[in-house]
Amino acid sequence: MAVNCGPLAGMTPEQLKAALAAAQEAYTELQTGNKGVSFSYAQGDGTRSVTFQGTSLANLQVFIRQLQQALGIPTCSRSRYQRVRY
Repeated sequence: MAVNCGPLAGMTPEQLKAALAAAQEAYTELQTGNKGVSFSYAQGDGTRSVTFQGTSLANLQVFIRQLQQALGIPTCSRSRYQRVRY
């Protein structure tokens, strides 16, 4: 397992795995549009709205990568394209 220092220090491997699963689920929900952030609805006495605190996909990606590193899970390189030299 990788050295765990920083904001995730002190978390057990089980806690890290649970956090990783939750972060991946949140990422999937946001990516597929299944999780909303702001909703409005009409009631008999007027219109109401509810807003939930959201996060960005980029923030979730960083958090997922941090959790994976803390668990010792290899992560993919950030670069999608690799240069081939002949």
